[in-house]
Amino acid sequence: MTPANQYLAILHGPNLDRLGERDPKWYGSDTLAIINAEIESLARELGFGTQTFQTNVEGEMIDRLHAIESQCAGVIINAGAWTHTSIAIRDAVSQLPCPVVEVHLSNVYAREPFRHKSVLEDIVVGKILGFGKDSYLLAVRALASRHERSRQE
Repeated sequence: MTPANQYLAILHGPNLDRLGERDPKWYGSDTLAIINAEIESLARELGFGTQTFQTNVEGEMIDRLHAIESQCAGVIINAGAWTHTSIAIRDAVSQLPCPVVEVHLSNVYAREPFRHKSVLEDIVVGKILGFGKDSYLLAVRALASRHERSRQE
């Protein structure tokens, strides 16, 4: 059983507050509130609390990354456009005390070439993309499984 103080940090970057309105072809019609509720429900079912955060301000994202505690069992980050550009966010992610999964709602490789490169991809434990909100849910399951395996070792 996972200790009650274990949590997953769910971090959403720029423009993700516009989900439900923004380009449903790529991002679906669910709002961020709906996605967060489904993440929280699944995480709770798997024995984890959640801390969710969304910002359009790069410095706020960095501050939130710096505040992640040792009780954090894992981080799920959709850094949005910062995925392709922010060395500052990369540096903050690289200092985390827990595994990180990069997620994207859309398949970035089916989009513009500038979206094909992630500055995070070589420092995260995995990357899940193209499944809409299920990308987040798959990441929750992956981190829960990884946490359980590490507890058994």
